[in-house]
Amino acid sequence: MMRIITGKARGVRLDTLEGDMTRPTTERAKEAIFSMIQFDIEGRRVLDLFAGSGQLGLEAVSRGAEHAVLVDQSREAVAIIDRNARKTRLEAACTVICADFAAYLRARRGRDAFDIIFLDPPYAMRAVPAAVEEICKARALKPHGLIICESGEPDPLGYATGTALSARFTRLKEVKYGKAYVTVLTPVQRAEDNGIPTGEQERE
Repeated sequence: MMRIITGKARGVRLDTLEGDMTRPTTERAKEAIFSMIQFDIEGRRVLDLFAGSGQLGLEAVSRGAEHAVLVDQSREAVAIIDRNARKTRLEAACTVICADFAAYLRARRGRDAFDIIFLDPPYAMRAVPAAVEEICKARALKPHGLIICESGEPDPLGYATGTALSARFTRLKEVKYGKAYVTVLTPVQRAEDNGIPTGEQERE
């Protein structure tokens, strides 16, 4: 069972797609994610890029985010997201889009950037690096923004091998929950502005 943990829609149960089309974030991982960013949500613009049921974007709006854009390439998933937005009565603060992640980001280049971006692609896709690369090209993240990734393996940006992409972000935190690795990233500029050395910050 999935539900909204807290905020305006606290306790509302969310619908999910049947079968293996999506892999919802576990309750434990979701609680950990929002504990990490609880002071960064109020009034922010959020992008949920592989939205699935929409639970991450809707949780953010329930907790005070100003607006969430929820993107998924599956029409079935988009129908579930629309239904969950209505169930939670958060639809006025949500925009739901049916599109491939890369196509969406290419189409929105030059538009207003987001404060928080959730990336939770199917693990088999290993799409986190490609999605982060497209986010950079589209300038879709604000200089002081956060990217929260969920992946099936550690170090999705390749800090261990010193990739060019990893050099552009500070890894603020990486934690394992069951099979999931949750990684919090921010552009290097943010870390420098706050007096934090660039590079890896914390892992558990």
